[in-house]
Amino acid sequence: MKIDLFNEIQNPRPWPEGHEQLRFRQAIEQAVLADELGVDVIALGEHHRPEYSISSPETVLAGIAARTRRIKLASGVTVLSSDDPVRVFEEFSTVDLLSGGRAEIMVGRGPFVESFPLFGYDLRDYDRLFAEKLETLLHVRESGTSPAGYGVYPRPLQPSLPVWIAVGGTPESALRAG
Repeated sequence: MKIDLFNEIQNPRPWPEGHEQLRFRQAIEQAVLADELGVDVIALGEHHRPEYSISSPETVLAGIAARTRRIKLASGVTVLSSDDPVRVFEEFSTVDLLSGGRAEIMVGRGPFVESFPLFGYDLRDYDRLFAEKLETLLHVRESGTSPAGYGVYPRPLQPSLPVWIAVGGTPESALRAG
């Protein structure tokens, strides 16, 4: 049996001064303990709203990488439709190098859609954007180059950085992932 730990780094209410720094420290300590106890994966959610402190899971995962030895480090999820797939690959390659080859990317759509208007995307384009950006991410992973032919660096330690499609909520999501 495998055990995974999922953390969205929710903000407490009322929000005390300095709470975000404290929440990041707690998330790192939780991951250190999970690593010591034999948990297989720590996955951090991505959010862009006041109820959560984490808009950059890969940055927190890099902090966790420095303090752990064996636990796999994943996003839970990276909202790929409103992100740059080349940049996502570079960031997770960096986490992979810092962790000794333990990074994994889970792409999908989270339970909230605030990233679309925040980054200038129309939610009606979700399916098209997800398909295009997933194709680009997989192309970068396999070829080492952007669609324009430029090298993408750094390369991960693992021969092929794991990319998972996370599904939740609707049957349509499961069909799309399949």
